[in-house]
Amino acid sequence: MRAAGGAGSLVLFTRDLRVHDNAALAAAQPPVLALFVFDTRLLAGPAGAARRVAFLLESLDDLRSSLGRRGAQLVFRTGDPAAAALTLAREQRLAAVHASADHGPWALARQRALAAGCRELGIQLVLHAGVAACAPGELSPSGRDHYRVFTPYWRAWSVAAPRPRAAAPRALIAVDDVDGGEVPASLRRRARGAGRQRGGEKEAHRLLRAWLSGPIAQYDEARRSAAERATSHLGAHLHFGTISAATVLAALPEGDGPQQFARQLCWRDFFLQLLAASPSLAREDYRRAAVPWRSDPGALAAWQEGRTGYPIVDAAMRQLARDGHIHNRLRLLVASFLTRRLQLDWRDGARHFARELVDADVANNCGNWQWAAGTGTDRRPGRILNPLRQGRLLDPRGDYVRRHVPELAHLAGPVVHEPWRLPSRARPASYPPPIVAVEGARG
Repeated sequence: MRAAGGAGSLVLFTRDLRVHDNAALAAAQPPVLALFVFDTRLLAGPAGAARRVAFLLESLDDLRSSLGRRGAQLVFRTGDPAAAALTLAREQRLAAVHASADHGPWALARQRALAAGCRELGIQLVLHAGVAACAPGELSPSGRDHYRVFTPYWRAWSVAAPRPRAAAPRALIAVDDVDGGEVPASLRRRARGAGRQRGGEKEAHRLLRAWLSGPIAQYDEARRSAAERATSHLGAHLHFGTISAATVLAALPEGDGPQQFARQLCWRDFFLQLLAASPSLAREDYRRAAVPWRSDPGALAAWQEGRTGYPIVDAAMRQLARDGHIHNRLRLLVASFLTRRLQLDWRDGARHFARELVDADVANNCGNWQWAAGTGTDRRPGRILNPLRQGRLLDPRGDYVRRHVPELAHLAGPVVHEPWRLPSRARPASYPPPIVAVEGARG
């Protein structure tokens, strides 16, 4: 039915591609028009990388099916999300636009455009919490608007009342006579054969069940390993919102492993509240760098391509290129290597991660890079990770390195981490020597 006289709601999906714990969808008054817009400007950048597009399209297919079973269609448009939402709201004479609040520079610009357009049309705009377990602004220290240091934020976050979660609607009354639109053919072609990780809300909940069925109990120890079993693989699902952080947090049992995993969710919220308060975090040093950054395109390329001569670093960078994913401890190691060893700008690393990671998120990505670079909220000049020590800790038998660096696959045991120490006749000729010395370094 077409809304008359200003009735009904448009729900704009962005980073909340789910029906469970989606407050915008739950609050929308019928009839409902569910909309996703392929943002052409956003998709022209790192967000348009083939693996990320593949994950996005699979997630949208799943969302479209979930909404269809409830009586609503997911309408697709291409272009500017705010303009497309406002056009449909005006054409269908809807009373309100509902969306999940987000806090990055891109999202804030979209929300400002929506707010201005809704005011002009006399339409209500309602933004709902949902991207974070604890939304920016909900926690703040005395005399300040946000936390600048993680540990006191963690103390407050860990005892805060959980955010209420919205139930999935059982049935929806849809706005009729709306062209459903299509996924741009160019995106279907780009995604073909590119995906390694499956998208969609059903897959997110399957992964959560598998993680809770046993592996999470060992997370406190396993997170110090480079092995695939050490991670939940939920990062991309949290980024695209196929599952909410609040849902994951609520499902965690007691124990050291779950507690450490909750701490990782807290880091995600910490960086989001930091970005909300300091939007320049995405492009400027939060604190002045201790030393000026060098410009060395050759060293940057060697790092990007996994040719630094440090096997654990190269294995991580090659896995990143192959899978679009690496363990968080490995992310911090390769970030420390780029910024502290090679003294290259953290922004170069953040841009590379934004292109390669399926779960690349502005707040988390830039926040972690600045933390590793020593320009973030917790500057420690001595926090420089040693790739030799980290290789022995994260991959004591060398299995991870052998899997991702085939030039070293014939080397048995931990010697794989220091191939330059082998006699010259035994050194793999195709593997480069170390790009920089790290002997005697801490970490």
